[in-house]
Amino acid sequence: MLNFWGKPLAKNCEGTSRREFLKVGSLGLTGFGLPSLLQQRAEAADKGQPVKDTSVVWIWLGGGATHIETFDPKMDAPSEFRSVVGSVSTSIPGVEIGGLLPNLAQMANRMAFVRSFAHGNSGHGGGTHYVMTGTDHPAADAGAGPIKPSFGAIASRVRGTNNSESGVPTFVRLSGLYADGPSWLGAAYAPFDVGGEARRNMNVNVDLNRLGDRRSLLSQVDRLDRQVDRNGLLDGQDKFGGQAFRLILSRAKEAFDLTREDPRLRDKYNGAGTGLGDQLLLARRLCEAGCGFVTLNYANSYQGWDMHEKIEPQLKTACPPLDHAVATFLEDLQQRGLSEKILLVITGEFGRTPRINPVAGRDHWGPLCTLALAGGGLKMGQVVGESSSKAEVPKSEPIQPKHLMATIFHVLGIDPHTQYIDQSGRPQFLLPDGASPIRELV
Repeated sequence: MLNFWGKPLAKNCEGTSRREFLKVGSLGLTGFGLPSLLQQRAEAADKGQPVKDTSVVWIWLGGGATHIETFDPKMDAPSEFRSVVGSVSTSIPGVEIGGLLPNLAQMANRMAFVRSFAHGNSGHGGGTHYVMTGTDHPAADAGAGPIKPSFGAIASRVRGTNNSESGVPTFVRLSGLYADGPSWLGAAYAPFDVGGEARRNMNVNVDLNRLGDRRSLLSQVDRLDRQVDRNGLLDGQDKFGGQAFRLILSRAKEAFDLTREDPRLRDKYNGAGTGLGDQLLLARRLCEAGCGFVTLNYANSYQGWDMHEKIEPQLKTACPPLDHAVATFLEDLQQRGLSEKILLVITGEFGRTPRINPVAGRDHWGPLCTLALAGGGLKMGQVVGESSSKAEVPKSEPIQPKHLMATIFHVLGIDPHTQYIDQSGRPQFLLPDGASPIRELV
C-alpha cells in the first residue's frame, strides 16, 4: 500500500494539513528529506558537478559460483581440475568459457571476463562483505553485521535517494543480500526493497509478486493526484518541496510495472522458466527510468551456487537460465542504446576449489573468484588477467574487490576522494587505500 499521510495537525480549508504535505517528501527514518536531497543535487550542478546518468545492475550468484565452470574452464588442465561441463568457444578469438553458457559465449565481444579476481576470504559472510563493500570483515562469518556501506548505498548517498527527474529510487534491491545495506551511512540510504521494507526509502511497500497489478499500486496515487490539483497545495511551497511531491507521483510508479512491456519481450526474458528474466527486465526498466544501482540474487535452489557435491547436475540446472536471461538482457540493452549507460556485474562471494572433491563437488575458494562485466562504457570484448594453470590463484597481478569498487565509482561518476562522516564523527574515505579502477577496462 501507499502511505503518504502523517498525524493531522492544523488543517487548511480542504482538510489537508501542512504536515501531511511534508510527509510526502520524507525519506527513511533519519529525518533527512527529499527536498534537501534535491537541493544538494541542484547545488552540485550549479558548481559544475552534474551527476552521471549511468547505472549498475549487480547479479549476485549467492553461495559462491565456480569460476572454472563459468568463465575460466581450463580444459588443458588435468581432468580433476578442468571444467566438468566442458567449454564453448566465444566471439573473442581463442577464448573459451563454460560449456553451459553458449549464449553468453556469442556475446563475449560485449563482455569482459576477469580471471585474476581474488580476495582470500573463503567464508560466505566474510566473502560477501568483502566483494560488496571492498573491505574484508572476517567476523561476518560469526554473525557480525556489516561495517562498511555497500556500493549501492554509496550511490544513493552521493546521488540522492531518488532520481531528480523520474522519482525512481537510486538504489533498488530485487532480492535480499547480506552486506548490500548502508552501514554507518544511515538508514536513509538503504535499498528500496521491492519485497520488503521499502518504506525506509520511500513510503511505498510493494511485494514483487504484486507489481503486475497496476491497480493495487496506482489507485491511491491517482486519487492523490486529483486532490493535489484541486487543492493547489503546491502553490507557495519552495521549488524543492514542490518537486519532491511531484516525484512521488511521477514515473516511479510506472517503472515497476512490468505489464507496460511488450508481452513478447517479457516472454523472451522468461524463456528459461525462472524468475531471473522478470528481475532483469525490471532492472532494465528501473535503470532506464533513472535508478543508479540494482541488486538481485540469482540462486537456483536453497543452497544456490554452494555446490559441495555432485556439481555437474546442479550446474545443468543453474547455468542455462543465467545464460538465457543475461543474453536477453544484453541484447535488450543494445537495441535500446543503453549498453554504454548500464554496467552489468556478475559475481559472488568467492570461487570454488580447483580440484574436484571426493563427492564430485567443489568447496569454498577465496584465492580466486568469479567475475564478469558488460557495458557501462568500459572496454569490453576481452579477458582481464590470468589464472594459474589449474585455476588456483591469479598468475597475473590480482584484481581485488577494491579495484572492482573503484571501477564502479568510475562508471557512476563518483569522486574517488569522497568522504563522509561515520558514526563516531570521523571522516571516512569510501574507497580503500590503493584502490584504482581495473586499468584494462577504463
